[in-house]
Amino acid sequence: MFQYRLFPTKKQTTAFEQVLEECRWLYNETLAYRKDAWEQRKARVSWYESKARIPLLKQERPTLKQVHSQVLQNVTERVELAFQAFFRRLREDAQEPGYPRFKGQGRYDSFTFTQSGFSITHDERVCLSKIGSLKMVYHRPLKGKVKTCTIHRSATGKWYVSFSCEVEPERLPESPDHVGIDVGLKTFATLSTGEAIENPRFFRKEEQALAKVQRKLSSQAYGTPERRKHRKAVARVHERIQFRRDNFTHQHSRSIVNRFGVIAVEDLQVNRMTHNHCLAKSIADASWSAFFSQLAAKAEEAGRMLVKVNPVYTSQTCSVCGHRQKMPLDIRIFACPEKPPRLRVGSSHRFSRRESIVLASNLAAFSTSSSVDQRPRVKRNAPSARSRDRPIAISTAEGSVLPS
Repeated sequence: MFQYRLFPTKKQTTAFEQVLEECRWLYNETLAYRKDAWEQRKARVSWYESKARIPLLKQERPTLKQVHSQVLQNVTERVELAFQAFFRRLREDAQEPGYPRFKGQGRYDSFTFTQSGFSITHDERVCLSKIGSLKMVYHRPLKGKVKTCTIHRSATGKWYVSFSCEVEPERLPESPDHVGIDVGLKTFATLSTGEAIENPRFFRKEEQALAKVQRKLSSQAYGTPERRKHRKAVARVHERIQFRRDNFTHQHSRSIVNRFGVIAVEDLQVNRMTHNHCLAKSIADASWSAFFSQLAAKAEEAGRMLVKVNPVYTSQTCSVCGHRQKMPLDIRIFACPEKPPRLRVGSSHRFSRRESIVLASNLAAFSTSSSVDQRPRVKRNAPSARSRDRPIAISTAEGSVLPS
């Protein structure tokens, strides 16, 4: 996905808003038609039937002719995707399946050219059918074959164009180095190399500014121009936080993928972790999920191996002897009371949370597979007194592998 900032003229901005309004009307009309067909006749309307109704709707509403035909077809496809997601949640017995909703005024923010109707000129401008040539910040060249073009309006009123392209993956030179990454709140991430990435806490830094504009917003009456103005001010603060987070996670994920051939992280359920009301804000501010998803995408394109380790007891199990020590979150290091193998009798060793991820990265190096999709899991069964000296096995799609 290649995204660029657009700077339309006032006339082009008006044209964009008219297209969005026509798309919103078509979305609601298609949704209402499918809803009524089921409630009245118990009939299911397919996507092809919805597309076939577009010429009839153009006669009923002539302003639809001002919109490119493929943009209108994409609107009906979005309705189809919304119903597919609704039926999938029903099959999964979701507590709230979420029936597709109608789009209110100002709630439709993008439209897509799926095959044609757009082009990039020689002077780095984007030309859209029935809209014109627009100024674009062409900060990096497109790669591969362009498939679709999407125009998006942000909450602050900025306009962007996104091109989805079919490109060949760019493989990086092989690297024998491997690393384990432990994410946290005191530090954003700790690497097995000893490096620590500080937690920037972007939301915490903007919390006072956000509270100030939210107080002004809450004092304005609903539906007034002043409230719309202050709503944009609140959106600008959130946008600033989002930009900084995205830049931070992209920079560090790219640096890690460039340096290491095998990357091990904990397979955390971040969404469930935010149910802890004491840590929810700090966990959301850390943006672990965005970091993991960007790390996985970059590793897959670069041909690196990403290993997701079962996080059960990784912060309580000694990486040397397997002893498990229960401790609260505020304690990070403890002296292991066990006598580990291959150490002098009577000596003690210290365990830290980072060392458990070092073990995972070392085991990942023994995997015979280099595919990112195969995710080995470290077996974290509680070691008995007889089995502590045995090597820990790593299970892959091809079987169990024991380090030599």
